Amino acid sequence: MTFNGKRPNWLTFDCYGTLIQWDEGLLAAVDKILSRKGGTIDPVAFIGVYDRHEHQLEEKRPHRSFKTVSAKALERAMAEFALRFDPGDADILTSSISRMPPFPEVVETLGRLKGAGFRLAIISNTDDGIIAGNVAQLGGHIDRVITAEQAGAYKPSSQIFHHAWDGLGTGIDDLVHVCASPHLDLAAARELGFRTIWVDRGTGRKPLDDYRPGAVVAALDHVPGVLKAAGWM
Repeated sequence: MTFNGKRPNWLTFDCYGTLIQWDEGLLAAVDKILSRKGGTIDPVAFIGVYDRHEHQLEEKRPHRSFKTVSAKALERAMAEFALRFDPGDADILTSSISRMPPFPEVVETLGRLKGAGFRLAIISNTDDGIIAGNVAQLGGHIDRVITAEQAGAYKPSSQIFHHAWDGLGTGIDDLVHVCASPHLDLAAARELGFRTIWVDRGTGRKPLDDYRPGAVVAALDHVPGVLKAAGWM
């Protein structure tokens, strides 16, 4: 698959799962939390319940910080498994997120894209204070970081994307969004019409039945090839 049309000035990125090793880091954090409880609960099953509560809470109004959302989702998931929650559990989770590293190919690839003249931004469902630790590991290549905290809304809401584009001074014809989440980022692209590259890292996340991204890649270092095929690099 290749793109047609205007070369974008901006490449925007989902952060967790696209640039940062979210699944691996979340599994390690949850395993640490559950080990404190002395139980034998499967951390993968626990994460499924946690994710359900997190997404439900992100859709509610008024907007709440990701730190608050993640703590409440963790508390509710623990209640379903009959575990006692304490605030230290939430601290383990949020501090673990900040330390999650990038995928091995990410920093070099971001450098290549920056060197090719693209401006690079992150649009992420998190708080400024949490993502700062992750961005610090990205080689200084990121020009702007837009968070749900800044926008007052979580993806897939159009609000966070419009907030991002207003802040970047750009429109949908001047960007390509690179992401790993079908039901957050690709769902928003289906609604709003911006161009996307889906990073399918083999996690089992399924594409949307009624939306096709402009390209599908297995890792970030395949993105330059897509852009070269479009005549943009």
